[in-house]
Amino acid sequence: MTETLPETAERLTVNTAPNWRYMLQEYDELYRYLPAGGSDKIAGHQRRVREAIARLLKRNADVRLQPRAVKPVTAHLRRALDEGRTASLAPAVRALDAVAEDLSWQYGYEKVPKGLSQNYAYAELAGTRGPVVAEDIILGVVLFAPGCTYPAHAHKGITESYVILSGAVSENHAGVYVPGSMIYNPPEHLHRITVGKSEPALLAYAWMGERENLHEQKMVFTRTRK
Repeated sequence: MTETLPETAERLTVNTAPNWRYMLQEYDELYRYLPAGGSDKIAGHQRRVREAIARLLKRNADVRLQPRAVKPVTAHLRRALDEGRTASLAPAVRALDAVAEDLSWQYGYEKVPKGLSQNYAYAELAGTRGPVVAEDIILGVVLFAPGCTYPAHAHKGITESYVILSGAVSENHAGVYVPGSMIYNPPEHLHRITVGKSEPALLAYAWMGERENLHEQKMVFTRTRK
């Protein structure tokens, strides 16, 4: 009798898991065609994001699916996705919807401020822990419930950008950002986000920085002085 050996599992990559490749391609589109508003700094950031994505695609990056996890705010995800399908960045929203069942929603803080645990969560799409394994960039999405206030915080050594996929938000009460808008936060920039009261907000984000800053980033809120 011949012993039957177990089949070797196929390596999961952005080519063998095409929904993740399409997600990366849509991120490239976001950072290729959204305007920089005449800002050389924003244009440079957009270029570096595209270059990092191109490296992931070229090397056929590994996909390591994280354990699926939800948070209370993900009850608003379907509405946010549906609203995004009718907005200006619908292709990116459809690509996100295709991987939604595999997302691992997190808080990112050891101690979540009172009330925020019901109104916020993020899910990484590419980073050191996956799902798309990346060393020099972090890509993800963040979901806010209607009326959420995300307290003031800053990121050490990290350049951050948000692209609004659905909903409307304000940063530092300095302007209103709607689908198709980009928010740019240089390193150490203190920022606070407020969300419209009638709809959730779904934002794509990209973090760029030195590897040690990306790997060891600690999410800390800053108390607002009275």
